[in-house]
Amino acid sequence: MRRKAADFPRHLLLPSAFPAYAPRSFFCHEVKHVSRRDGSRARVGRLHTPHGIVDTPGFVVVGTNGAVKFVDHHAADTAGMQLMFANTLHLATHPGAETIAKAGGLHKLMGRRDRPLITDSGGFQIFSFAKRGENALPGRGEQDATPLEDPSDGDDEGGEAEERVAGSEAELKNAHLGAARRRKYTEEALATSVRLSEAGATFRSYRDGSPIFLSPESSVAVQKAIGADIILPLDDLPSAGVDGAALAKSVARTHRWEARSLAAHLADQREQAMYCVVHGSTSRELRAQSVATLSALPFDGYAIGGSFGRDRDEMVEMLRWLMPLIPTDKPNHLLGMGDAESIAAGVSLGIDTFDSSWPTRLGRHGTLLTSEGKVKVGQARYRDDYGPVDPRCDGFVSQNFSRAYLHHLWRANEPVVHGLLTLHNVKHMMDLMAELREKIWRDEI
Repeated sequence: MRRKAADFPRHLLLPSAFPAYAPRSFFCHEVKHVSRRDGSRARVGRLHTPHGIVDTPGFVVVGTNGAVKFVDHHAADTAGMQLMFANTLHLATHPGAETIAKAGGLHKLMGRRDRPLITDSGGFQIFSFAKRGENALPGRGEQDATPLEDPSDGDDEGGEAEERVAGSEAELKNAHLGAARRRKYTEEALATSVRLSEAGATFRSYRDGSPIFLSPESSVAVQKAIGADIILPLDDLPSAGVDGAALAKSVARTHRWEARSLAAHLADQREQAMYCVVHGSTSRELRAQSVATLSALPFDGYAIGGSFGRDRDEMVEMLRWLMPLIPTDKPNHLLGMGDAESIAAGVSLGIDTFDSSWPTRLGRHGTLLTSEGKVKVGQARYRDDYGPVDPRCDGFVSQNFSRAYLHHLWRANEPVVHGLLTLHNVKHMMDLMAELREKIWRDEI
């Protein structure tokens, strides 16, 4: 059955469509201290979840497939990892929601992880390799897709489904695929656009090119099977540079999708918290509208997503304006930012948690983060450097290996080196956040 845009429950954007927010017995953010430093909004807290506590401000390690690449998550936990970010779309593709549900959820499938997890909606991965444009190539419609729910050909607001063309073959290969997965792509899959409608998004599987349909409701259903402590609603992520009417349309769709996601979540809560995702790119008007719309609905926290401009300075300026609009009675999270400079700026503005694949990706590619700066272990200068990785670090890697040994492993192409460097960078990020929390306690930030 095909559904028109008018068939979707847009009344869900009205606060009266939802119960008033009530504190959750299984989830809360306990603020322990707010900095007294002039101009600072920094705060120290504890995020209480069904699988344990997260100290805030905190860094969330990315474990896309329920694993930190090259590192056993138990070892990462020992290094201080508390909250890990898993990817809904990747997990839905493999091993699949049904398999995860049969295992009793991702915590059990991972080997009885006893610390909290957060999952995204899958939207970022869908849209990250797509771009808007008039040259969108024709693709197969939702009726041909393998659905995560029953697909439909629902009309968009303008009466026609919108398409976003995927990037070039080279872009997709370089940005998203390892050598093994690249071989599974077909020319058709690489050339086909992401197709949007009010119902959801149709896109191609990165594994075999088969079409998949994702809606707000089916994204929530997958996250229920995964069983993460914190889940996110499906959002529409426009390409960088989209503004004006197109951006406003995207934000409006995001709000409708988020309301539908929340309704599906509250119908089957399962001791999971759901954060909304604030959008609006660099438009202050749309950002303010997004906060006002979403803060009226009973979400458990606020994630801040979308584009923040061309560089860190623009991002910080936007956050400096935006953060006072974000209610302080619930936790907040900045999506996709994890370098030390951005974190330090965000902490002073009152951000509670951050996530990024940047530190672990650096490790996999041969760069250590240390108190003395970045160390590229493949460089010849470290061949005879028998000192510790970081003299100020008490982690497993710093306590047991020298830079010379890691240099040797890197130059010898020993696979273990990727895990050791990644593990050290996880520890470095945990130490960085602990240091920032201590500075907030002392009102230095």
